[in-house]
Amino acid sequence: MARVARAFACLLFGSSSLLFAADCASVKSLQLADTRITVAEAVTSGVFEAPAGGAPMRDLPAFCRVAGEFRPTADSRIRFEVWLPAQGWNGRLLGAGNGGFAGSIYYQQLAGYLKRGFAVAATDAGHEAEGTDATWAYGHPEKVKDFGWRAIHLTAERAKQVIEAYYGKPANKAYFDACSDGGREALMEAQRFPEDYDGILAGAPANAWSTMLAAGAAIVQRLVGDPAAYLPDGKLPAVEKASLAACDELDGVKDGVIGDPLQCHFDPQVLLCKGEDGRDCLTQPQIETVKQIYAGMKDGQGALLFPGMSMGDEKSWGAWIVGEDPGSSAGSRFVQNYFRYMVADPKSNLVTADPGDLVRESREKQAENLDSTNPDLSRFAARGGKLILYHGWDDPAISPHNTVNYFESVEQSLGKEKTESFVRLYMVPGMEHCSSGPGASTFGQFGMETAKGPKYGLFDSLENWVEKGAPADNVIATKYESEPNGTRKAAFTRPLCAYPRVARYKGSGDTSDAANYACVAP
Repeated sequence: MARVARAFACLLFGSSSLLFAADCASVKSLQLADTRITVAEAVTSGVFEAPAGGAPMRDLPAFCRVAGEFRPTADSRIRFEVWLPAQGWNGRLLGAGNGGFAGSIYYQQLAGYLKRGFAVAATDAGHEAEGTDATWAYGHPEKVKDFGWRAIHLTAERAKQVIEAYYGKPANKAYFDACSDGGREALMEAQRFPEDYDGILAGAPANAWSTMLAAGAAIVQRLVGDPAAYLPDGKLPAVEKASLAACDELDGVKDGVIGDPLQCHFDPQVLLCKGEDGRDCLTQPQIETVKQIYAGMKDGQGALLFPGMSMGDEKSWGAWIVGEDPGSSAGSRFVQNYFRYMVADPKSNLVTADPGDLVRESREKQAENLDSTNPDLSRFAARGGKLILYHGWDDPAISPHNTVNYFESVEQSLGKEKTESFVRLYMVPGMEHCSSGPGASTFGQFGMETAKGPKYGLFDSLENWVEKGAPADNVIATKYESEPNGTRKAAFTRPLCAYPRVARYKGSGDTSDAANYACVAP
């Protein structure tokens, strides 16, 4: 179809710009199963303004914007977009994921990869809503399936068909880059639809969704249900100061970052108030709250159901866990929306429910739709797929230990040698949720550039692994600081070490330079 359109446009117009516009417009007539293409337009201004608003994206190369919707069921309406470079296509597809409960398309990520020559695709996962809003799910089981697994798979399939129609040839390789719920989507693709992508970069995966939010409910119950146990955000700096004092220098450098939290054994009991309550100490009920946040959720027999948070960046718990007051945190909103609209009903009382019952009900009703915890990635490996996992050790939203546990479950399922042939895990000291934090947290995720090593860090490594047979060496993470003029500079760099290795200072040289650190066994 695209080749016919090109020839027709040349005869009529003899103009490359009109040729491009005609080619793009012709995509609108493409007939795909359960799909309606509503937009096929040439964008040549270099500027794109997202339909939902936000700052315009500038300095974009000319591209064909294709948008539409999938309706695989009577209750489905899944919006999608595919952007196709007019010139300089690198032959690859890049799929972008979502965050939270999804509900929008991540246009900024599409723009970033488009500038690098990728054809890019994304979806709103079947609904329009803010990231913590799950009201759309109540009474709509097919929409939950769209969110859980169907939308991201259909987007990959249809994007490939649009690419082949437009360019007259298929994509050489397909990649997926996402974090958080997008990390869950990434693992869903590797487990259920291993043919969709050749390389997957999966950050902070919320893959144990049903159990994770049940564990979050237990924290909400403690913080909201017991006034004495509530941990005010004003006390978090004292907890962080004490945990850093105990463990910061374990990696040989005092830099405000715990290099290997698995080796940190800080006991918050040292913060017990000796006299009057104050910001620099904790009451015993507050200490028990901190211990529960570190420990995670266990069943009645003491077995771990979902792990807790790491030590060293407790101030980040403010927005995600404790909030400015009980029940106001982002975590609380996620948990309450999930149980009200996906598991129980809007009238359910989360605070008084039995935690064990919440786990059972959550798993029974939504694990099949939302969890991507299957360690058997043999089908993905068999077709040559490569998976790079990463997670910030200071993540206050999703336990970093969960990703370690998933990686180790793959090793147990397939064996260490087999796993090493197609899966890598990178645990990032000092990184919070998907990016930012006190540590070096920029290393190629979402197309962000790093200061040293492969320009796009882990993503370049993934491409090398898929297309050249080996991951890139010397992947470096960068900590950037903002300058008064609005630019940014590299404050320090650190090597990213494949788990279980950790970065240790060699003992001499500039502590801000990754060259003076080595990846060693813990």
